[in-house]
Amino acid sequence: MIDILFDVIGMSGTGLVVGAFFMLQLGKAAPESLTYNLMNLSGAILLLISLCYNFNLASFVIELFWIAASIIGLVKYYKAKDAIAT
Repeated sequence: MIDILFDVIGMSGTGLVVGAFFMLQLGKAAPESLTYNLMNLSGAILLLISLCYNFNLASFVIELFWIAASIIGLVKYYKAKDAIAT
């Protein structure tokens, strides 16, 4: 049963990351948008959670970089939003 739970968590993360990429390619999201960066961050976190059960070093490392890139995108988003407000 626990196998299924971690698979569902991992597949949800995959859906978010791949969905964000497809939205970007279809012009439905911009790379600097809040939606795009939150989908990537959430997806990467869910994938990391699933990797705690079925560990794979290469996948773990790429998810860390994916999280870092998403955080950079979110910081840039909020800085730009603050610059507009002032």
